[in-house]
Amino acid sequence: MNSLISDLIAIVGESGVLLGEDVAQRSVDWFTGAPCQAKAIVRPQTTEQLSKVMALCYQADQPVVTHGGLTGVVHGGIASPDELVVSLELMNQIEEIDAVGSTMQVQAGVTLQRVQEAAQEIDMQFPLDLGARGSCTIGGNIATNAGGIRVIRYGMMRQQVLGLEAVLSDGTVVSSLNKMLKNNAGYDVKQLFIGSEGTLGVVTRAVLRLQPYMPSEQTALVAVPSFDALTALLNLVSKELANSLSAFEALWNSHYKLMTMEGSKHAPLLSTDSPFYAIIETLGLDEEQDAEAFAQVLETAMEKELITDAVLANSSAQREGIWAVREDIEWLVRSLKPLFSFDISLPIPHMDEYVNNLEKALNEQFAESAEILVFGHLGDGNLHIMITVRDDSLQSRRQVEELVYGSLVKYNGSISAEHGVGLEKKEYLKLSRSPEEIDLMKRMKQALDPKGLLNPGKILG
Repeated sequence: MNSLISDLIAIVGESGVLLGEDVAQRSVDWFTGAPCQAKAIVRPQTTEQLSKVMALCYQADQPVVTHGGLTGVVHGGIASPDELVVSLELMNQIEEIDAVGSTMQVQAGVTLQRVQEAAQEIDMQFPLDLGARGSCTIGGNIATNAGGIRVIRYGMMRQQVLGLEAVLSDGTVVSSLNKMLKNNAGYDVKQLFIGSEGTLGVVTRAVLRLQPYMPSEQTALVAVPSFDALTALLNLVSKELANSLSAFEALWNSHYKLMTMEGSKHAPLLSTDSPFYAIIETLGLDEEQDAEAFAQVLETAMEKELITDAVLANSSAQREGIWAVREDIEWLVRSLKPLFSFDISLPIPHMDEYVNNLEKALNEQFAESAEILVFGHLGDGNLHIMITVRDDSLQSRRQVEELVYGSLVKYNGSISAEHGVGLEKKEYLKLSRSPEEIDLMKRMKQALDPKGLLNPGKILG
């Protein structure tokens, strides 16, 4: 290993390789703060450097774990003492912006927020958005096929990528930096790497698709009397605001109450006695017309008794205040510690039954110690479930996982909606993918990474 590290330093320079305490002080898990245990962290600055790094590791049979912004929550960034980490943090340049073609070419280490801001500077937008925008990187967003709050309108990360470049385990550079919406010349190679969590190749650069900037934002937090009313409300706004609806986030009472309780940073904007709440947001071009249409839909919803109360944001500060109730995960984690976090999806009509049955099962198994919070991107079938049983032992975790994931089978749900599989969910992959699908995944892994050096043990084991 020492000889390999010397060779790596010759490629990326002294400052490009971190050792000892510089490695240990880095956390690889957002929830637990667990330190990195890798032998070294290698930080290339170019695709060429990374290609040489991977070629050396391939010759030495050296396993490699890729790091982006380290905001993942499925242990995808964990590395053992005999593994190397390749961090893309120094590959952080925005290389080209094409306002006419509506594209942006970036290196993988650029943060999502920088891409969003660069798009705004040319009166465009990059629509992917999530709470970790200031830390998560485009490479990580691609590797996990990130979702976020605007999937209902713009789709997941997969829909935002026109082309990409990746380095394979043996150092081969696969450059498919396509800038066209239409390109049916053979297989769509980029799709191999989107959502592969660094197990098939290391994404180094990407061509992103930009959208027109929408200066008009309408945001409301509403109280909803029942789950049936919640789904009816979603249908109403989807129909009446079809051309502008950008987000529909649902908050179960337990989540809203915790986030606005005494001692938190968020005062309750509505009373805390409603069983459900929703954040509804639209993006448009005409502030006056959009505001009128938005208010009319909320009035209709009130008349139909789909909502019982509402607060509309009249400024960017008020809008941020509404979204903070949804996005302040730090307060949630601190309040429920030790916490088990889940990211699942299932058909919307079954959500209420699923959550109620899960809560009942948790209470039966863990008595008074169990607490469950639910919120999520209702419009795209994605729920985030936070559970504490006041015990973070491996036995308790396994019991909770069996309840959460096992209950999804009857609804044909997914164990992962947008966070990936990593180490945390790989043994449950069989609940959401058929044996034939898993076999095909293994054959793809064998073809692109025959020595099993890329993110070993993740997804498939």
